[in-house]
Amino acid sequence: MSESSSHPSERPGQEESPDSLTRHAATQTAGENPTPGDRNQNPPGISFWHLIAEDFRTYDRKLFEPGFWAVAIHRFGNLRMDIRPRLLRLPFSLLYRLLHACMSGFVGINLEYSVKLGRRVRLWHHGGMFLGAISIGNDVTIRHNTTMGVLNQDEKWKKPIIEDRVDIGTGACILGDVKVGHDSVIGANSVVVRSFPPYSTLFGVPARRVNVKPGTDTGARTDRPPGGGPVFRSLSSRIAWI
Repeated sequence: MSESSSHPSERPGQEESPDSLTRHAATQTAGENPTPGDRNQNPPGISFWHLIAEDFRTYDRKLFEPGFWAVAIHRFGNLRMDIRPRLLRLPFSLLYRLLHACMSGFVGINLEYSVKLGRRVRLWHHGGMFLGAISIGNDVTIRHNTTMGVLNQDEKWKKPIIEDRVDIGTGACILGDVKVGHDSVIGANSVVVRSFPPYSTLFGVPARRVNVKPGTDTGARTDRPPGGGPVFRSLSSRIAWI
């Protein structure tokens, strides 16, 4: 597996507008924490050990890959929530907290069990990762120095939602009550503070939608002028001449 590998994706019939995405995220986060961490949020329909085996394959069967262990600790943190009553769960909770603290302090990956994590999530190039999202979907790629979390301390439960197959570049920040639609790409060092629909390619501070990924509605609005602008047209003409 390489960073450029991808999984088959479904094409929705209609895209949501950024405003509707913002309202959708606000509905999930308004008033209370939508993921209180009081239950097992591991993906349904697959056992814990089969899930760990799938994660191991996602990390190219590299046992000492830090991202694999960060995800495995996260899975364990959720699994222990099935143990009732709380008193019986206590030793497993202490073990989880110890493992999580080591992963955060020594490896630089902070991924709390309360984040709803999908399948086949790949954490590349560990270090400087604080992944405080509401949820992260299936087949998401995340690189080092990525931050997900609140935009301000007065709205501590308003955190991002990352849908399936989102590719997140190095140094990206995704903050606040936002939703990044599936099959989107977030460029390196971009700061996302509003919601975007599926198949978006985002760059900048704050992030803007610079184009639409192939195979989507070509009538969707983009921030690039038709034809790609004079620089793009000049470059295209030179390539055609060659």
